Amino acid sequence: MERDDNEAMERIRVVRIIDRLNIGGPAKHVTWLTAGLNPERFETTLITGVVPASEGDMGYFARAAGVEPLVIEEMSRELSLGDIIVIFKILRELFWLKPQIVHTHKAKAGAVGRVAATIYKWLTPSALWLRPRRLSVVHTYHGHVFHSYYGAAKTRLFITIERALAKFCTDRIVTISEQQRDEICRKFKVGRFEQFGVIPLGIDFNEVNIRLEARRGARPGQLREEIRIGADDTLIGMVGRLCEVKNHEMLIDSAAKLRAGNLNAHFAIVGDGHLRAGLETRAKTAGVGQFVTFTGFRDDAVSLYADFDIAALTSLNEGTPLTLIEAMSCGCAVASTEVGGVVDLMGGRRETRDGFTVWDHGVTAPSRDAGAFTNGLRYLIERPDLRREMGERGRTFVLSRLSKERLIGDIDDLYCNLNSESCDVAPKRTSSTTDSHSP
Repeated sequence: MERDDNEAMERIRVVRIIDRLNIGGPAKHVTWLTAGLNPERFETTLITGVVPASEGDMGYFARAAGVEPLVIEEMSRELSLGDIIVIFKILRELFWLKPQIVHTHKAKAGAVGRVAATIYKWLTPSALWLRPRRLSVVHTYHGHVFHSYYGAAKTRLFITIERALAKFCTDRIVTISEQQRDEICRKFKVGRFEQFGVIPLGIDFNEVNIRLEARRGARPGQLREEIRIGADDTLIGMVGRLCEVKNHEMLIDSAAKLRAGNLNAHFAIVGDGHLRAGLETRAKTAGVGQFVTFTGFRDDAVSLYADFDIAALTSLNEGTPLTLIEAMSCGCAVASTEVGGVVDLMGGRRETRDGFTVWDHGVTAPSRDAGAFTNGLRYLIERPDLRREMGERGRTFVLSRLSKERLIGDIDDLYCNLNSESCDVAPKRTSSTTDSHSP
């Protein structure tokens, strides 16, 4: 027992903080990291808030991975005076857990978590002679709120807050694509370039393969039977929350344009949210209600990609969308707006035509450009053989670069670099982190 106690004391203590485990990539990301880091080297605690009733709750995903987070009920998405209570409660947990690394995820948790970590770091007697606690503070941007979420005044306030947090409360900033890093650092002037590291997302291929195998065991074309479309119709699917930043309106507008051009396409919108009723009305008003199916949240959402001919994304703002990675892992060609780290997933650029760009793995169009996006969809609909080639190239790309195991390994290296004195061996740096540390 004494040996176990000594080993436990040698582990790097990590506290990971996210505002809520709502349906989406970040909830999976923090679960994989909390459960997946080597327990002989790391002791990881996840702190989270409560998912509101209007959003889908992925707490089940964490529990299935053996993760039982500490829940702070006052931690919500919006900034409020109640955040003072949240900071106090996080601070109380930090004094109890005594972490060497605090890692925050997403905007709200990034704000309250980094403030609490900085208070904890300096609230020690040695601060009197300018020696804070030994603590590294890391923040991951899965996306950002610097445009397309709020009005101009609120957006300026958030950018000012993020600049201050980066300057005074953060040792390392992680982005999930190089394009996202450049946008946050160079365009919005948040943080110093040398603070940044790029660690791409990863996915659990075992989960994808299990669901695909289960799908193959079902009746062929089951989804097409459910939504009553034929084998020759092109099925275009989009998976995600029905919220403003996903811009489903543009997908519906594209559906109307394509159907007006007599193209045999059907659209499946997988997900739910507060905009669903309005989107359904918009589809009916545009005359495509019978060609756009709203499935709601589905437990088999990952396996549905195998039924899609094209995976669509019309977002106004993204980090690196997990939905595209999952679609590509299933061999699906993609059509997306050029936001966040999307182009970092698309492979080589082939040509630009009619406002959209053709890549190795699909097509992209500028954000909000419904005409160019529609042209891109039409291009893919008319070229089924090219779609299949794009899907195979995309699958190979994802399998070789974006595994969950690679993600966990990159974070392991990051933590050991930040806390090298606690590691048994000299840390190494992976290409995904070191390439981003040099201006």
